[in-house]
Amino acid sequence: DNSEDSDIFLLCLSLPSDFPWGRRAFREKEQLAESDFASTFRLLTVFAYGTYADYLAEARNLPPLTEAQKNKLRHLSVVTLAAKVKCIPYAELLEALALRNVRQLEDLVIEAVYADVLRGSLDQRNQRLEVDYSIGRDIQRQDLSAIARTLQEWCVGCEVVLSGIEEQVSRANQHKEQQLGLKQHIESEVANLKKTIKVTTAAAAAATSQDPEQHLTELREPAPGGSQRQPSKKASKGKGLRGSAKIWSKSN
Repeated sequence: DNSEDSDIFLLCLSLPSDFPWGRRAFREKEQLAESDFASTFRLLTVFAYGTYADYLAEARNLPPLTEAQKNKLRHLSVVTLAAKVKCIPYAELLEALALRNVRQLEDLVIEAVYADVLRGSLDQRNQRLEVDYSIGRDIQRQDLSAIARTLQEWCVGCEVVLSGIEEQVSRANQHKEQQLGLKQHIESEVANLKKTIKVTTAAAAAATSQDPEQHLTELREPAPGGSQRQPSKKASKGKGLRGSAKIWSKSN
């Protein structure tokens, strides 16, 4: 009956590892919302969707909470804050959770970490909680439109990123084709140049009855003794100048 259901719900609210409440609240709505246990149903919806501040605002009309239930609802309240921002100041947490000092707050966060409600670190120097991960909370029907809008914006963002990636890939492929064409052009020019040199060398070698390879080697290297004949020409030229100087002197 409704009395037994109410007792079971209150017991579940104290369990440290039992967090999904939305389905239960929806399933039991018709039989509890309009009964003498409507306050229990309302408390269940606070645990499903609300925060500790929501409970305090309606505490007069709701069943009292045990310490375990208070801590559990505070854990869920931290999850709600973490869904909006990943770095939560201590001051904001103290106010939202109705705690008196930082020691209580840090103990509560450590309990939440051990309960796998969230993962993160306590930045004591900057007085803030840095959240890396937190569990998801139940979703109300009025939240569906906002979720759909967020997903639509995410899809649009993905399409923009995908379009940018495809454009970069296209530019990269064009650059690759240009470089490949340039490489082929250079290789073709080098091959034609080698062919021209080979034909020219073969023709010159045929005219002198030499082997083409030997003729090409002679073109690349100076002939033996060539460096010695050059200085002798300069020496003979110098002698001629001295001789002419003597003749000019006699005529004067």
